[in-house]
Amino acid sequence: MTIQLTDSAAKRIFSLIEAEANPMAFRITVLGGGCSGFQYSFALDGDLSSEDQVFDVKGVKVVTDEASLALLEGVEIDFVEELIGASFQIKNPNASSSCGCGNSFSI
Repeated sequence: MTIQLTDSAAKRIFSLIEAEANPMAFRITVLGGGCSGFQYSFALDGDLSSEDQVFDVKGVKVVTDEASLALLEGVEIDFVEELIGASFQIKNPNASSSCGCGNSFSI
């Protein structure tokens, strides 16, 4: 599977989707920018295109665009709750380095 979710991430995404009125998918996109060159973007999205890459991961519909997919091959998305806050964290085997906050990376 290209994109993996931990049980914690799947549970958190389900709770976010349940709070929405319309069925949604969890979209992850890689954008240029951030302190390391690329950054991750997460959103709930109910408007999918025919060019989207869609994966069913632990019952969650995970969506990305084709350009982002190459940079997301083999990633694991986790949801972590710590004293300083809660966030989605990505373990990306394609990244050669990442910033301290974990939201951006370089190849």
